[in-house]
This record gives sequence, structure tokens and C-alpha cells, in this order.
Amino acid sequence: MAEGQGSVGEIRIEPGRLHAFTMAICRADGSSAEEAKLVADHLVLANLFGHDSHGVGMMPSYIQNTLNGACKRNHHAAIDRDNGAVIVVEGGAGYGQVIAKEAMDIGIERAKKHGVCVVGLKNSHHIGRIGHWGEQCARAGMVSTHWVNVHGHKSLVAPFGGAEARFTTNPYCTAIPRKGQEPIVLDFATSQVAMGKVRVANNKKIQMEEGLLIDAAGKATTEPGVMYNAPYGAILPFGLHKGGGLAVICDLLAGALTGGRTHSPRTIKKDGTDIINNMLSIIIDPDSMGGTAFFEDEVDNFIGWVKSAKPQPGVAEVLVPGEPERARKLDREKNGVPIDTTTWQQLVDTARKVRLNDTDIPQMAGA
Repeated sequence: MAEGQGSVGEIRIEPGRLHAFTMAICRADGSSAEEAKLVADHLVLANLFGHDSHGVGMMPSYIQNTLNGACKRNHHAAIDRDNGAVIVVEGGAGYGQVIAKEAMDIGIERAKKHGVCVVGLKNSHHIGRIGHWGEQCARAGMVSTHWVNVHGHKSLVAPFGGAEARFTTNPYCTAIPRKGQEPIVLDFATSQVAMGKVRVANNKKIQMEEGLLIDAAGKATTEPGVMYNAPYGAILPFGLHKGGGLAVICDLLAGALTGGRTHSPRTIKKDGTDIINNMLSIIIDPDSMGGTAFFEDEVDNFIGWVKSAKPQPGVAEVLVPGEPERARKLDREKNGVPIDTTTWQQLVDTARKVRLNDTDIPQMAGA
């Protein structure tokens, strides 16, 4: 079913209607048509891929930040330092869906010219699902890798062995293009779970899996409310010391190296609601290294070898990074995007906050 009632406490909405609604909220808030489209494209695609943590549920926070000045509408990326193949891009707290796209556009152009471009993106408002930027590079035939940190927001993730939060979810991504096929996209938070997934669980009023969260005393909990109600708990890093170590590296590369600043009491805002991202990206033209033809052949050969492995009992097939998301996209394009009713009400409240006409707010059964 494309729209209407899904499971208890959930609606399903056709992707096109969700996109139009998201655009309409941005437009009513003062974004240009192009900015509103880029924001809606990004958020709805995240929902289609099954990353609801980075989907339209972010809009209430975005609009809160445009209204209080923490996110600048209709702002564009600017080159702050230019060393040819190494550039620093200033985001000026503009919408990340605009700033990161423009930074990657510049980086791709430079990589085609120099064979590689190192892009330091600093001071952008939330840039969303990092795989989106890896996919942009892959469509241009570029290999890319990205390290990201967040500041302004309150701490969310405990360091390995720590009983209290010291940084945020600090994502990492690498994208590999494939000739005539969808790219390999590895994109993950260095925390056990993205904060947006905790938000979704909290909105649904359901418990989370064990091993993801700790409470304010450092004890294991499955209650998502510990991230929203004082005394606050924390999300754990994934992979024990390995994920915790990579989170530290992301903060240092994205925050210290780019000049964008790390997450610390120097940058955490009093209300803890800002979402400022910095990102270090390395964009590589395969033709400048082993050659494009060799690269494409080796990628296809290796991926074929990996996927030829006999699946474990209960596993339908061996998947490579990016394939689960594309399978979810096919399902959600057919059956609609599931949104819990709490998140839907938050979207409707946000639409009314920016005085969107009631006729532009979808009326959903079960919401």
C-alpha cells in the first residue's frame, strides 16, 4: 500500500508526496526553490534507503535552527584556502545539503585536473547521510573517502571505556564507482547506532537493543529516553576500541586538520542544539593511479569473488556495501515510506510553525 495506515503507530506515504511536503516546508521557511529541492532530495532518499535517522525526521531540528540563526538559509560554499589539489571550503552554517554538494562539485573538478583533491569542509550545518556525498563522487567516476565530526551539539557518544559522552556519532564513508553498476558505498556512524535511530525509537516509545546505550551511571540500558532526559546517558562506540579509536580519528581529521574545530567545551553550545559538521574528503581519479580500465576490471573481479561465497545458513545471499540500501529503496518506492506517527506529528507541527498552508500538508489516515 502506497499510503495510509501501516503497522501500529505508523503511516506510509508515497515518496513523491513526502518530497513535495518537505520542499514546501523549506519554501515556507524562506529557502529558495533549489535549496528546498536539494534538502528534500537528500532527506527523502535517506528514508528510501532505510536510513530514517537521516531522513525527513530531521526537518524539525533544521527549521528550529533556521529560526534561531544556527542554520543560514540560501547560503553557499566559499573557498577559504586554495592550494590547487588541496582546498578548504567554508560552509558558513549554510544548509549542509547545499554546502556539501557544492564542496564536492569543486573537489571533483579539481580531482579531474590534478588526479586527486583533498577537501577540507568546515562549518557547515548538518550534511546528513555521508554516503550521499560519496555517491556524488562515484557518479563522476571518482573514488572518495570521508571523515566527519560534529560540534555545537551536546556530546552523545562515550569513548571506549568511558561512562559519559565526549563526542558525537562521527561518521566515516568510502565510495567506489563501478562501470555500468551502482557503486560500493560503505557509510557508517562510529557509534553503535546513529542518534537519529535513538530519536526514532524514542518517538515510537520502544526499547532499543542491548549493547547500544548506557545510562548516566555508565550502566547498560535499552531505554532511548536516557539520551533526551537528564541525567543523560550515552551511545557506545561500535566495535569496542576499534570504533572508539576511529571516532577519535574522525574528530581530529575533520575538526583539527580542516580548521573547523573539534568537539569539546570550546565548541558545545549552551543549548546543545546546533549541528555543525566538518568533513575531510579525499577524492581520487582512478585514471591517475593504476588506470581506469584496470581499476574497473579489478573491482568487478573482486566483488564477483566476494559475492560468490556460499551464504551462511539463513542468509539469502552475500551482499556488499550499498546493496541493502538499494533493496530497501525498491520496497519503499513500491509500498511507501514508513514514518512513525510521533515523527509525522512533529513534521506537521513544523509545517504550521512556518505557516505552511493546510492544503499543502498531506492528510494521512492513522496519523
